[in-house]
Amino acid sequence: MKTFMRSAIVSAALATATCLAFAQDVQERVIKFGHLNNTDHPVSMGVKKFAELLAAKSGGKLKVQEFPSNQLGNELQQQSALQGGVQEMSAPATTSLAGIVKEFGLVDFPFSVSNYAQADALLDGPLGQALIARLPEKGLVALGYWDLGFRNVTNSRRPITKAEDLDGLKIRVIPNPVFLDTFKAFKANPVPMPFAELYGALESKAVDGQENPFAVILSNKFFEVNKFVSATNHVYAANIVLVSKRFWDKLSPAEQKMMHEAADEARGYQRKVSREAAAKAVGELQAKGMQYNEVSPAEQARMRTVAKPVTEKFAAAYDPAIVKLYNDELARLSK
Repeated sequence: MKTFMRSAIVSAALATATCLAFAQDVQERVIKFGHLNNTDHPVSMGVKKFAELLAAKSGGKLKVQEFPSNQLGNELQQQSALQGGVQEMSAPATTSLAGIVKEFGLVDFPFSVSNYAQADALLDGPLGQALIARLPEKGLVALGYWDLGFRNVTNSRRPITKAEDLDGLKIRVIPNPVFLDTFKAFKANPVPMPFAELYGALESKAVDGQENPFAVILSNKFFEVNKFVSATNHVYAANIVLVSKRFWDKLSPAEQKMMHEAADEARGYQRKVSREAAAKAVGELQAKGMQYNEVSPAEQARMRTVAKPVTEKFAAAYDPAIVKLYNDELARLSK
């Protein structure tokens, strides 16, 4: 009996010590998490899931405060805020990072992957991790990739069924060199502009069209200002979960572990809801009056050929080791 009591006392003491250590290692923190999307978008759903998981893991001490819909500025403004330590987290498209780590442009190469399984394997595998490893020296820490989806063209003038249909169209693109040169290769007139200005530009006909995943097109009501939506699937787009390195360095190892685990667990959920939303959005866009068309595999192959000089040009300017890793991964995934 005495042995039992002694064991019980030791166990209780250890539990108390663990709780005290936990309490000391996890502080009360409010994490500002900004992004560009509306609250009905899968990115917002991912933020909410991450917040829920992190609160549970930290006993409610690590609280995430969501700032959707450009409330904290556009992608580049939020990136600067993270680097400066005045904002804790964001979830921009990977495209926005090409300005500080140019090899992120590889993710934007047109027609590189053809399905979600290939996209996930590319980003969660060695290539995606090699890119993430380059961010801390730029003041950012990444916790993984979320789904944004395959990008598709909308416009107010005509359906896009082949490469030639893009000729002469003014298409808003992300201010990113790969996107600019890709659309120039199709003889379109790419217009770089912040996302927050896009609806007004489409409404005023300053631009004819734009390209984004179906869920973004629906969530931002581009069906009100564009008639045609074409499943070009020209680029697979991902969001990246970013943390300010200045904030990250203040966290204890226990807090960092919780952040990593919450992000990993939220990733599967976010990808699932994002892909379900994309499938549903096509029908909803048609119901809103948009004219939808698909692009045949043969025409997609032609478009890939048109875009190949662009990918070769940029690849030549990137770190050869990263480019080799990218090509090796694509070769492995296409088998």
